[in-house]
Amino acid sequence: MRYEHTQSASLYLLLLLIAIGTFGASFLVREIVVQIVLLISGALMLLCAFSFRHLTVSDEGTELLICFGPLPLFKRRLQYSDLEKVEQARSTVMDGWGIHMSPGGGWVWNLWGFDCVDVWYRHGRKLRIGTDDPVALTEFLESKIVARK
Repeated sequence: MRYEHTQSASLYLLLLLIAIGTFGASFLVREIVVQIVLLISGALMLLCAFSFRHLTVSDEGTELLICFGPLPLFKRRLQYSDLEKVEQARSTVMDGWGIHMSPGGGWVWNLWGFDCVDVWYRHGRKLRIGTDDPVALTEFLESKIVARK
């Protein structure tokens, strides 16, 4: 059994608009230092926009690859042998978007929406993967845990 799913979201358009606005503002300011700061800020927003356009979760044989893209700057690999259990869940507004520590504990990798899969490692750590395909991802990961036992 293989798994690959890509979730897309339009939030990158907000980052793109901020980047364009920041670039535009840099041409309206006369101070060179402020222009440089605005150009660098705009470039970082543009980089983020193309890094968080979609989230792909895919089976890579012995591990699960979680990758934001299309510019694949942010990736994470989960070894199936390190997984203890998985559970379909719902995130909250506090869990948010992007990559960060959750107020409820563990890391969050989420692009959009509230559907997610909580993955627990053998060492007690938790990772929350945001997805618009929580049922299939949960079933796939459970099959990997059962196959290992």
